[in-house]
Amino acid sequence: MILMLAGTSDARELAVMIQQAGYSVTATVVTDHAAEQLRSSGIRAYVGRLDASQLAELAKAEGAKAIVDASHPFAEEASKNAMQASAAAELPYIRYERQASSLSSEKVTFVDSYEEAAELAAEKGGVVMLTTGSKTLDIFAARLIGRPDVKVIARMLPRKDNLDKCERLGFSQEQIVMMQGPFTKELDRALYRHFGVTVVVTKESGKVGFVDEKIAAAEELGIEVIVIRRPRLSYGIVHHDFAGVLDALKQHAPLPTV
Repeated sequence: MILMLAGTSDARELAVMIQQAGYSVTATVVTDHAAEQLRSSGIRAYVGRLDASQLAELAKAEGAKAIVDASHPFAEEASKNAMQASAAAELPYIRYERQASSLSSEKVTFVDSYEEAAELAAEKGGVVMLTTGSKTLDIFAARLIGRPDVKVIARMLPRKDNLDKCERLGFSQEQIVMMQGPFTKELDRALYRHFGVTVVVTKESGKVGFVDEKIAAAEELGIEVIVIRRPRLSYGIVHHDFAGVLDALKQHAPLPTV
């Protein structure tokens, strides 16, 4: 059995491919929606954020032969827990991470943290659209909400807990956009125009995360983009395609021969 942290849509595709290769797969996810998608493909899924000891216990209980960390590029804590769990359980750790986009534009500014992004957005002012999700929304709210020279638009997944968080942080209904991706360049462009966006804040999530579309739409409209760089962790070997993960599994957790 392979224990997998499946934090993205492409990670769930990878889980299905690993299963089709002959392995049984148990996945951990953080939303019921992600769990339902995996279960519909016959993959066992646990919902919840597990710390290192809980992951190690789950790996032992499930008889895991390896841990595949396919968590989101920005799920830094999840990856740290997975690496610690694999060491504690003495299991191979295999990291899959979607390839980063090759972003280059005079309108794009890179920063190293959410805090830096929020400060820069506050300096620029205008209509700021956040496409960074709900987890770090409080960082932006503390620096942007209530400023007379800034109007904030927060785009995120349509979840009740997200709406509750927005309301708690002081976002009005007019400042909240709840949509399920993926988002095309055309849709991004329409949203930017509708709200009169002058600054977009996003993350270096990779091509699968549709960052390219966000930036291309912004470029066409002359909108500035603030991109938060990925966390830099020492994963060891990182695989950017499914074939690399399958080859690593064959090497470190080979299927029994008949």
